[in-house]
Amino acid sequence: MRRKLPRRSHYASEIKPNLDGCKVALLGWAHEVRDLGGIKFILLRDVSGTCQVTIKKEDLPREVLEKVEDIGYEDVVYVEGFVKSQPKARLGVEVVLENIEILSRALRPIPYDVTGKVSAGIDTRLDHRILDLRKPENNAIFKIADTVLTAAREFFRMNNFIEVRTPRIIATATEGGAALFEVKYFDSKAYLAQSPQLYKEELVTVFERVFEIGPFFRAEESHTRRHVSEFTSVDIEAAFLDLYGVMEILENLIVHIYKKVVEEREKELELLNVKLDIPETPFPRYTYNEMVEELKTLGLELEWGEDFGTEHLRILGEKHRGYYFITHFPTKSKPFYIQPCEDNPELSESFDLMYSWLELASGGTRISNRSLLEKRLMEQGLNVKAFEHHLKVYDYGMPIHAGWGLGLDRLLMILTNRENIREVILFPRDKFRLVP
Repeated sequence: MRRKLPRRSHYASEIKPNLDGCKVALLGWAHEVRDLGGIKFILLRDVSGTCQVTIKKEDLPREVLEKVEDIGYEDVVYVEGFVKSQPKARLGVEVVLENIEILSRALRPIPYDVTGKVSAGIDTRLDHRILDLRKPENNAIFKIADTVLTAAREFFRMNNFIEVRTPRIIATATEGGAALFEVKYFDSKAYLAQSPQLYKEELVTVFERVFEIGPFFRAEESHTRRHVSEFTSVDIEAAFLDLYGVMEILENLIVHIYKKVVEEREKELELLNVKLDIPETPFPRYTYNEMVEELKTLGLELEWGEDFGTEHLRILGEKHRGYYFITHFPTKSKPFYIQPCEDNPELSESFDLMYSWLELASGGTRISNRSLLEKRLMEQGLNVKAFEHHLKVYDYGMPIHAGWGLGLDRLLMILTNRENIREVILFPRDKFRLVP
């Protein structure tokens, strides 16, 4: 026999004064419970938000009162009642309870304050992550993330990109010396992918424009507020474009995402106390050499060829507050697949997208000539034979192509004004955290 399930008539966010006098049925969690003697209030929470349930004890039969007296924080409840416009209520409206069923009881006491009245550090929050995600403001982060992902896919399809899915278990380091997680693969050794780089380059010879959104892995020792071991990357690769073409795609994607978030997530942005201003294109562009000179004028020396450290970027970020590109990095500082400039091979057709001091994306024109690619592999001390499967694709007709990888989690930090990347990842993984 199929059991009878309780059915909701409305979500919490739909309880408005215009429903005054209507009977409603709600499903959700008891977010807060306040007992004032003859009257009791439950702040009921569901996926849409919260609404106030008012319990007038003198108006209820004994069997309902018994259930009301036993309700606790985070209990799953089914509520029936009438909507009443109530200007004094927190939301200007309430549901006057007629009947309640406790469908599932939570632990008493609940080990973590979902209401947010008791503050908690990031480690405590992550230890109780499911409860932490029930806080409306934390929940809002991932509703915004959902809009970002939908908007990104929409943008790519509008611009003739095909979504692809590349392997996460690979035999060779994608970017040479970057830190890798080694895994046992039957009787051999394999690695977790750091990026889809080589696969997406090969796929432009088939689909011309490809994108991928998915998890990737870096065994970095860095334990900072912006580094994790598993992250989500938004990657593209496009045939017949150079760095300038894909930079334009990247900045237009950012603007498209901002517009969608502002349009669809007004309530969530308000919960997070965030006001988003849609950035204007084109984003400012500065060369590596210009930034090195700028640092000198600010009293900070950087040896030419070195990458910018956190100290350098923080200083630059004080002056450059929004989105901007840094282009034409020294070739030796970039991965083997980045195209050197024809007029000065010491510089590369590369770029980073920055927001203030935070690096969000990295990309550039790729090498489309096999001999040059082999030369670059050898210059970086890599085994050419280990890349044979990739190199032979160049014998089948490799077009000029370019691409980038964008850190979704870092973009979410900016969109939601969070300071720690772990706040925008459901279940973050780093050197010290493998559970939950």
